[in-house]
Amino acid sequence: MAIFDRAIVRLLPAVPRPVVQRLSERYIAGPELKDARETVRGLNGQGKLATIDVLGEEITTEEEAAAIVRAYLDVFADIERCGLDSGVSVKLTALGLKLGYDLCRDNLRTVVRDAASRGNFVRIDMEDSSTTDDSLRLYRELREDGHENVGVVLQAMLRRTLADVAALAELKPSVRLCKGIYVEPPDVAYQEFEAVRASYVRALEALLDAGCYVGIATHDEWLLSEARRIVAEHELRREDYEFQMLLGVQARRGDALVAEGHRLRIYVPFGRHWYAYSLRRLQENPRIAGYIASDTVGRLLGRNGA
Repeated sequence: MAIFDRAIVRLLPAVPRPVVQRLSERYIAGPELKDARETVRGLNGQGKLATIDVLGEEITTEEEAAAIVRAYLDVFADIERCGLDSGVSVKLTALGLKLGYDLCRDNLRTVVRDAASRGNFVRIDMEDSSTTDDSLRLYRELREDGHENVGVVLQAMLRRTLADVAALAELKPSVRLCKGIYVEPPDVAYQEFEAVRASYVRALEALLDAGCYVGIATHDEWLLSEARRIVAEHELRREDYEFQMLLGVQARRGDALVAEGHRLRIYVPFGRHWYAYSLRRLQENPRIAGYIASDTVGRLLGRNGA
C-alpha cells in the first residue's frame, strides 16, 4: 500500500485541480471565510481551539499581498462578531516577504495591530530555511515595539533550532514547535526520522525550561507520549501549554487529548490559494493521499453505496 500511496503523490502535479481538491478537502475548510467560520464553530463546540490561516502561497505582487492583509482583517472582525475561540497564523511570503522585507514588515504590523485592537493573537508561521532569519527578525522587531500578541514557529528538523531557542529565551516567546516539512539540505536539517524526533524532544524541553508557552504541534504518537511525559515532569497547568493538530488529521487522537484534559488547537486553512497548499500537504502525508484516492475510486465504482 505504501508503494501505491507514494505513486499517487508523484502523480499529483499532473492530476486535474478538481481531483486534487477532492483529495485534499479534509485539510481545508473551504475557499471562503464563511467556510472557516463554520469549521471553527464546530471545533469550538467540541472543546477545541483554532488557528485560522488565509492561504496565499502564490503571491507575486504587492496588490496580492494587500489582498491577503484585508482578508486577515476580515477574519479578525468575523472572529470577534461570532465569538469564536481562534487566533490566526500568517505566512510571511503571503504578506510579501519575497517582494521586500519592508513591505512584509508593514503588512505584518497592520495585521498584528488589528489583532491587538480586538484582543486576538497572530502566529508567524515558519516556511523554508531561506526565510528563517527574516521571520525571527520580524518577530523580535514586533516584540521590541511592545506587541505581546504575537508568536513564532520553530522547526525541530532544522539544526539551528536549539540555538534559536536559546537566543529567544529572554523574550519567553509563545512558540509553535513542529517537525517541519520542507525539503532542506543535510547541512541545514536533520534527514533521519529519529534524529528529527530527538531534536523535537530537546527543543521542547529547552522551551519549557525557559518558561515559554509551547504549542506542541505533532501527530507522531511517540512524540505525543513524550510530550505528555515532559509536561507532567514540568508540572504544567492546563493553561501553560497546548497541543496542536492539523484539520482533518487524526481527529480521534485529538478527541482523546481533549478528553484527557489537554488544550487542543486545530489549524484551519481556507482561501482560494488552496492548490499549492493541497499539493504540499498531500506530499507530506502520502498515506492520506492514497486512502482518499482509494475511497474516490470506490465511490466511482459504486462500492461504497454512493
